[in-house]
Amino acid sequence: MQRAISVLAATAAGQAPVATVFLPHDQRHFRRKLLHLSDGGMVMLDLKEAVALADGDRLVLDNGDQVEVKAADEKLYAIHPRDRLHLIELAWHLGNRHLPAQIEEERIVILRDPVIRAMLEGLGAGVEEVEERFQPVRGAYHHHAGHGHAHPASAAMPPAAENNKAG
Repeated sequence: MQRAISVLAATAAGQAPVATVFLPHDQRHFRRKLLHLSDGGMVMLDLKEAVALADGDRLVLDNGDQVEVKAADEKLYAIHPRDRLHLIELAWHLGNRHLPAQIEEERIVILRDPVIRAMLEGLGAGVEEVEERFQPVRGAYHHHAGHGHAHPASAAMPPAAENNKAG
């Protein structure tokens, strides 16, 4: 079994991956873990410190090969506001409850929770059940793969909606 010894941010990954691992958002933060690859193989992740991986990041194996991390499809709500001000208000309510949220220009995506759905509908939002990749906005003090320092939340905004669709 090979070991993954470092991580590259998606933007720094230069070579084609030899394998892929699909993980939901809450399983992409770790330091040491046995990962089951999509081709049936396994890799032991063994890093010096914990990292939070994003869709497209790469695990560098001890032989130099790379394994691509892909966000797994998850059961989510796509929240549709009336307008941009309403989107901001909805984001505030979700943030006030410390919920992971993927904020896009015309919608917010969260994990399914019937209590939160009722609250959002009570606030006038449209709520649609979807299954797609989930990349919530990272907090201000989060450590991202390939970096040794924190970034403000605005620097960690998820890519455009088309990059978050399974494909």
